[in-house]
Amino acid sequence: MLITLRAATVHYSHDPVLERVNLVVDEGERVCLVGRNGAGKSTLLKLLAGTLTPDEGEVERRDGLRVAQLPQDVPRDITGSVYSVVSSGLGTRGQLLDDYHAALEAGADGAHLESLQQALEEAGAWTTRVEVEALLTRMHLPADAQFAQLSGGFKRRVLLARALIGQPDLLLLDEPTNHLDIAGVTWLEDFLLGASLALVFISHDRVFLDRIATRIVEVDRGALYNWPGRYADFRRRKTEALASEQAADKEFDKKLAEEEAWLRQGVKARGTRNMGRVRALEDLREQAASRRKYQQRAAIKAQFGEQSSKRVLEAQQVGAHIADTTVLRDFTFMLQRGQVLGVMGPNGCGKTTLLQVLLGQRAPDSGTLIRTENLQIAYFDQNREQLDLERNAAWNVAEGAERIDFDGQALHVLGYLKAFLFTPDRARTAVKLLSGGERNRLLLARLFAKPSNVLVLDEPTNDLDVETLELLENLVLDYPGTVILVSHDRAFVNEVVDGLLVHEGELGFRHYVGDYDDWLRQRRIETPPARSAAKTPAPARVQPQVKQAMPGLSATDQRELKRLPQDIEKLEASIAKIHETMAGADFYQQPVDLQRAAQQNLAQMEEDLALAFRRWQDLESRQPSPA
Repeated sequence: MLITLRAATVHYSHDPVLERVNLVVDEGERVCLVGRNGAGKSTLLKLLAGTLTPDEGEVERRDGLRVAQLPQDVPRDITGSVYSVVSSGLGTRGQLLDDYHAALEAGADGAHLESLQQALEEAGAWTTRVEVEALLTRMHLPADAQFAQLSGGFKRRVLLARALIGQPDLLLLDEPTNHLDIAGVTWLEDFLLGASLALVFISHDRVFLDRIATRIVEVDRGALYNWPGRYADFRRRKTEALASEQAADKEFDKKLAEEEAWLRQGVKARGTRNMGRVRALEDLREQAASRRKYQQRAAIKAQFGEQSSKRVLEAQQVGAHIADTTVLRDFTFMLQRGQVLGVMGPNGCGKTTLLQVLLGQRAPDSGTLIRTENLQIAYFDQNREQLDLERNAAWNVAEGAERIDFDGQALHVLGYLKAFLFTPDRARTAVKLLSGGERNRLLLARLFAKPSNVLVLDEPTNDLDVETLELLENLVLDYPGTVILVSHDRAFVNEVVDGLLVHEGELGFRHYVGDYDDWLRQRRIETPPARSAAKTPAPARVQPQVKQAMPGLSATDQRELKRLPQDIEKLEASIAKIHETMAGADFYQQPVDLQRAAQQNLAQMEEDLALAFRRWQDLESRQPSPA
């Protein structure tokens, strides 16, 4: 047992966010927290982290328990090199390590380095230095790169390394896949599956949840519920439980109404022999007052405008570039009315530029792009720039009016927002005070209030709870117009799209028929395209397994594929031996030149290993799947 909550209660307002909840997290568990936005998931993480004390109840931790937490958003005040950010997770020892690393890289004189070495020895930080370098290697992080210049995905990886360097027993993650591309998400999955620690995380990514979680814990109306199995099992059992709860509530309400009617009959209810029944009625009233009913699901609906032409847009040998990245190269494609087109690719590959070209906001560099004239476009911006943060939610939808015109009906703006789960109080709250999930729902409400025949949804799933995400899926499936969807949520994409534009390096975006799984199958039987100009995370390190059948590879390639696993094993053994040597205290008693030579040798071997892995992965991917 790592940590236990006993009858823990947390109040923010009249109804407690968490009410007398109990939870036990054991070694090696990977617990996923699910529940509606605002249900108390983040509050539960704060209790586990120790940054929040319960108003009632207790939190019991194992002696010496080490807990680390990865924040949902990347802090804006972090500066310095990757090495300094990661080593900062070690406190004072980390600062010494950072000073020594910076001095070594700057070519400081021997006297200065020796004084730093002595300080490291006194702090017992030599072994820790090796651990930092090994972790950076394992997570494919460039030690001397500046944190501020990294992509959002790599920044999150650096922060994960900072959390892990203290060797925590329990790691807490809040929506760890937000803003990660597919390569980043799959890398994170592989990394967490290989880590020897307990994990409690919040996620709306159902594929990530199913692959990582060993248990699902739902936060609902202040209580915690344990659900075994995969997400689909949880949804089915939750639906059954809600149906039983509603039936019980209906029976309870019927009994309460009967007893209230009996009491109103008058004289007989005041007799001594009926006082027991009166007290029972008082108990029923108390139960009714304290009961927290399940709030109905959102009822989101998009207002459809006039029907567009059958051909929404047509591209003929279109080319487009941004900086050194190819967005489109000789791209020929037709988008027809009613299609749901997905867009996927690594961060920085030009997805926003692609949308701008397709929607006519930016001219292509070459080729011809034809769009129908009567397009009514509703654009969901992942940065939420369309929202006025200083105004309240109602104003952002109706711009000061009390009613909006929706499908020919005059709807009160508060009634319209109620369908998106906004109470009157939250509807009158400034947007800057709303949660990320509430802002996303508000942006959807704003977009859907206006007639459209084309929906453009740029990463709409970030910060949405899974229930609202499923409703958005249904809306997309039922929408009579055309949808262009940018998303890294594999389950969402699989559910709704009938075609994909996928960025494939120097070839730019290519069109595939089908969903994400269909694209994976098609990709496995094609020769991989040229390497992407956009930087993508290196693959997680796994033990290669060579397939026997190797049609499609030349004889030279086949020999190389057979040899690569042995080469990789030798490189890993050599790297491990160097790490073992560097872990010894006497290693740092050598002259600085010898230390640098060893480090350069290690860096070269690690680069060779990364190249060998990429080559092995390339050859493996070019084999057709076994029949």
